[in-house]
Amino acid sequence: MTASSPMVLSLLLFASLTALLVLAPRASSPPLPLPLPVVVGDEEAPPAAGGGAAGSSGGGAGVEEGPEDLALSRRVTLDASEGAAVASKVAFMFLTNSDLTFAPLWERFFAGHADRFNVYVHADPAVRLRLPPTPSFRGRFVAAKPTRRGDPSLIAAARRLLVAALLDDPANAYFALLSQHCVPLHSFPRLYEALFPPKAAHHHRLPSYIEVLAGEPQMPARYVARGDDAMLPEVPFDRFRIGSQFFTLARRHAVLVVRERRLWRKFREPCLPESQDSCYPEEHYFPTLLDMADPAGCTRYTLTRVNWTDSFEGHPHTYAAPEVSPRLIAELRQSNSSTYEHMFARKFAPDCLGPLMAIADTVIFKD
Repeated sequence: MTASSPMVLSLLLFASLTALLVLAPRASSPPLPLPLPVVVGDEEAPPAAGGGAAGSSGGGAGVEEGPEDLALSRRVTLDASEGAAVASKVAFMFLTNSDLTFAPLWERFFAGHADRFNVYVHADPAVRLRLPPTPSFRGRFVAAKPTRRGDPSLIAAARRLLVAALLDDPANAYFALLSQHCVPLHSFPRLYEALFPPKAAHHHRLPSYIEVLAGEPQMPARYVARGDDAMLPEVPFDRFRIGSQFFTLARRHAVLVVRERRLWRKFREPCLPESQDSCYPEEHYFPTLLDMADPAGCTRYTLTRVNWTDSFEGHPHTYAAPEVSPRLIAELRQSNSSTYEHMFARKFAPDCLGPLMAIADTVIFKD
């Protein structure tokens, strides 16, 4: 017995140290900070890139998830509430690679409703914003990485915005993805009433407003953009969907997107060089995921109106100042459905700010 005591003590000590190493990180890890703004002196600037080189070339720029992205996504999995919030807010998430030209119009839209919304901005760190943010945008820049059109980096940026909004405020019940070229088409009360109708008692069952299209002529080319069988087995062709890049997701679907990894691994793969004209993963990932996960929970249409009638090199029609009028606003509000109107529109050139501000109170916000 005496001879075996040192061995027994050694085994007990080893077991204790092993348990300490396994349990200590779970018990003592401090909460991770929410990636919000960097302030430089009196001027606020977007945060520097969290990884990747600005202006980098090649497919998939900025799509590799760094430790900070994964850690924050895990926090959503552990902490994000999917239950009813005390107050239902709308998270306006701006994905931008240029100045927030229409911030003054959005400020007029937000005025008087500070308890019902939050703003989040993902600004490409390769671009220096010249216009100082107005009050609602001040302090709302999330940690960003470079983005590029027709690239999975845009999916990563949208996911990053969703993570920030989910962790920042449990009252965020809807998450609207917008660009710097988007403008509101109605007053804030009109939007809020449309998203949170009085008869809907529980916001967690409200629908997501995301365009989901099938049977479009361009779908075969888009499906094989990474190779004939690259999407298999996770995404067979009959489950592949396309839609608008811009959506308004209910909270349960925002949590679903942030937690999801299986389809994300497929859509983050770069497209073949010869398929670049068919590579728009930001228009494929979200509608495919939501249609596979909860088709009944999606309206299958977006609240953001886009004019593709005279598109050029994949860009929609860009409205210029002479086109802005009460008649244009009325036309943009209309949809193919009798049950809803568009709430936002794009794409507007910077010179539209003046004409839009001139009719903001008498037309746009007069419902």
